[in-house]
Amino acid sequence: MQALTANDAKTQFGDMLLKAQREPVQINKNGKPVAVVISMDEYQQMEEVKFTLLQERAARAKLDIENGNLVEGEQFMSDLIAGKLD
Repeated sequence: MQALTANDAKTQFGDMLLKAQREPVQINKNGKPVAVVISMDEYQQMEEVKFTLLQERAARAKLDIENGNLVEGEQFMSDLIAGKLD
């Protein structure tokens, strides 16, 4: 992944957009990564993957409800805080 400073990204905006069509471009400010610019195609692919994963989770949740695999609210929150849930 190529990296640019925030100032370089500003002054070379057009070039940065062209680079982002080939690979993600990291933007750094004060030496720290603050953003990544990606192509629209890559963004749409990421959104499709997120949507597919969300649909799968919803389907699993529906099956859990239908099968009576339920958890009390307090137990759910405890597990969530403890990092036991994904």
